[in-house]
Amino acid sequence: MSYTELKREVFEANMELNRRNLVVYTWGNVSQIDRSKGVIAIKPSGVSYEVMTPEDIVIVDLENKIVEGKMRPSSDTKTHTHLYRHFETIGGVTHTHSTYATAWAQTQQAIPCYGTTHADYAYGEIPCTAVMTDAQIERDYEEETGVQITDCFKDRSPIEVPMVIVAGHAPFTWGKNGADAVYHAVILEEIARMAYLTKTLQQNTPPLKQGIVDKHYLRKHGKNAYYGQK
Repeated sequence: MSYTELKREVFEANMELNRRNLVVYTWGNVSQIDRSKGVIAIKPSGVSYEVMTPEDIVIVDLENKIVEGKMRPSSDTKTHTHLYRHFETIGGVTHTHSTYATAWAQTQQAIPCYGTTHADYAYGEIPCTAVMTDAQIERDYEEETGVQITDCFKDRSPIEVPMVIVAGHAPFTWGKNGADAVYHAVILEEIARMAYLTKTLQQNTPPLKQGIVDKHYLRKHGKNAYYGQK
């Protein structure tokens, strides 16, 4: 079975993270799933973007077993596969330690929807997970990171909010494929930066009026969306 095209797409998505300056050294990874084959392609662990090739991308199944590849997959693989198993509509996952989004993670705060830029891409606040418990830390850390995220989305739609802040850790984003997940990582970092500056300028800035949130999100993503070209 050939995974050449899947590997190429995931390689390009990972390189886009580097081009967009969302990663330092090896601080990030992108994966993409082929649900028909039951596998994901993901960046190898600890390999720098300067030397990585499409052939280095690792193929694993949804139980984290290596299907193809000479290297170990990303140490975050179990988080990715957990998200694919629980968010059945997503096709790609990105994890970074981008500066502003990670700063929000380190303060353990959700990012409020302060303006229409945010509302165009996420419906409401970008949530922050609960802090991982001692019991979770002692179990399977990377799997439990996925649990933190899916627990946070029990009453939220991962389609309406394709991004999350993991408390004390860093952001994860997702989308229809790896490239879309990276796109959301870029958007999240910019939203996080804008929110930081907003809160710096005025500590008690209120969230954006709900009617404006609805208008901006739905004109782009609702059933009667009219933003962009058909």
